[in-house]
Amino acid sequence: MPVLIVVLAALVDLAIRIAAIIVIPRNRKPTAAMAWLLAIFFIPYIGVLFFLLLGSSKLPKKRMEKQGTVNRMISEGVAGMDLTTGRTEWPEWFASVVTLNTSLGAVPLVGGNTAHLFGDYRGSIAAITAEIEAATTFVHVEYYIVSLDDTTKDFFAAMEAAVKRGVTVRLLADYIACKRTVGREATFAELDRIGVSWNFMLPVQPFKGKYQRPDLRNHRKIVVVDGRVGFMGSQNLIDRSYLAPKNLKRGLQWQELVARVTGPVVSGMNAVFLSDWYSETDEMLLSERVPADTIPLDTSPNALECQVVPSGPGFEGENNLRLFLELLHSAQKRIIITSPYFVPDEAMMYAITSACQRGLEVQLFVSEIGDQGPVYHAQRSYYGALLAAGVRIWLYPAPYILHAKHFSIDEDVAVIGSSNLDIRSFALNMEASLMVRGASFVAQMREVEEGYRNVSRELTRAEWDKEPGRSTVLDGLARLTSALQ
Repeated sequence: MPVLIVVLAALVDLAIRIAAIIVIPRNRKPTAAMAWLLAIFFIPYIGVLFFLLLGSSKLPKKRMEKQGTVNRMISEGVAGMDLTTGRTEWPEWFASVVTLNTSLGAVPLVGGNTAHLFGDYRGSIAAITAEIEAATTFVHVEYYIVSLDDTTKDFFAAMEAAVKRGVTVRLLADYIACKRTVGREATFAELDRIGVSWNFMLPVQPFKGKYQRPDLRNHRKIVVVDGRVGFMGSQNLIDRSYLAPKNLKRGLQWQELVARVTGPVVSGMNAVFLSDWYSETDEMLLSERVPADTIPLDTSPNALECQVVPSGPGFEGENNLRLFLELLHSAQKRIIITSPYFVPDEAMMYAITSACQRGLEVQLFVSEIGDQGPVYHAQRSYYGALLAAGVRIWLYPAPYILHAKHFSIDEDVAVIGSSNLDIRSFALNMEASLMVRGASFVAQMREVEEGYRNVSRELTRAEWDKEPGRSTVLDGLARLTSALQ
């Protein structure tokens, strides 16, 4: 009998390995497929369990169909609309980037916008709070993390006052992220008390029929007020330390960047919120759609052309990765990237290093320390190749986590939003990026980058070459596991 059990176990193990070789590489990147195969071959039963839980990076079919419905509605709503006036001034490559974004995310590029950057943590929350205090019809709030604390209490008070004035206030927050946040019960009890209509995004509640891969998250940060002003960026609605005991112990503080935007592009930001609301509630809020051609245009010489690019597992392609790659290949002079979690795929690494070889100036801003060990070490595993190619790496000093997410090329195109330049943001997170064309906006971003540079230190190749072997081994192992998607 024991011999039979051993034989059966061996046969099951062999069957698992053969099935894995057949199933896993199908429609999956080679690096991800190899990582999953290694996991299953080294720890077959545990590896299979994790693959069944985490192996699919797509949302359920019903969610995908909803996204398709929303995309069609957006496309139909903008059919024949052209709110761009500067096409003759575009670089040759820019039109193809706009077409790519429109085909992927359905939201068109529009002109006549303004944008102002906030790098002050409390200042950005105060700016949003002021707009909510002036709201007359609706407030749409969407964050990965929402928390009631000393930093955000005025924001909550503004929402309460708006509700009392008869303004509709809706809020979306990521389920898993908020469940892990300090004070979560008090936060959502307060939303109920003040009359905000709220829902969780991507809830993992199998007994309520709501389930998808549990690490697929909605990472977007969007606020729209009355359809006249919007905010997008990297910042969550929470204290700068996130109030987590481990962060408080280390004295960590998050450094962010948020854009305040007016003009027709606010329609696209609102459309992303409405699509997420529909996905979670089945409510199609047609009365709160704001057509782009009804929003006043900025006609000044500094008016900006903007395009919202939603991305994530609700789409067939990796919209944000495709946008970033197209911009990297199109850059003619310089590329400056800021990302708290920089774990590129092979295509992005080739694009960045090729840019250096084409003679471009390439700079990368990252944090000197990390708040997530595996991601921090995976990120470090790319430093050697980047430095060898000629990328200048700037390390933002402790105790700050440089959580801002933006990307500029040459002198007139930039992207800001919620998306990191890592595999998770490309494939697993729902993100929102804002592409902006306009020298005045890039000039603002250059000021922000110069501020980073003034407080950061540059990592040199000579310093990196002295890294101890144990550190590089750990970095390499983290890099391998980062491909599990």
